[in-house]
Amino acid sequence: MRRLLLLLMPILLLLGACQSQQINRDFDASRDFAAYRSWSWQEPAVQYKPDDPRIRSDLTEQRLRSAVADQLDQRGLRPAAAGAKGDLKVQVWLVVDDRQQQVSSGFGGGFGGYWGPYWGGPAYNETRTIDYKVATVQVDLFDGKDGKLVWRGSDERIVRDSSGNPAQREAEVRETVARVLSQYPPR
Repeated sequence: MRRLLLLLMPILLLLGACQSQQINRDFDASRDFAAYRSWSWQEPAVQYKPDDPRIRSDLTEQRLRSAVADQLDQRGLRPAAAGAKGDLKVQVWLVVDDRQQQVSSGFGGGFGGYWGPYWGGPAYNETRTIDYKVATVQVDLFDGKDGKLVWRGSDERIVRDSSGNPAQREAEVRETVARVLSQYPPR
């Protein structure tokens, strides 16, 4: 039982680390966010890094635009009238990074303890490198008058190999954008 626990511990720690969320935000504290009532897109509305056709798609852009529009609406910001400038300009980034994590595990060997010293056989240590991708959604809000960045929020998620069906992708985008904009307006 003890060996099984020692074998599973690194895996559990890795899974726990993978599930942690990295929600970040920054803002210009000198701005009056209550004065912002409308918004419009700063073109290009959605930017991708890397500019890879496997990441960039009209479907992804539609999902991001819709999720951001819904979240801004929930926060009392309305789309500017056609042809008018909004109080805020909105731009979204989708950044996909390659990351690595090293995981070490070991078992066997001898030790002394409560029951006295004994030999447990040879010790085995293994270190593996795990490659994975992390997608970051970043929402930037710029002042519509002076064009300066006034608020930025981002959240990152581990990209799974199977990204599911379109409804699951839609739900993941909406959930991520909701977490990012949960920090707006700053308090």
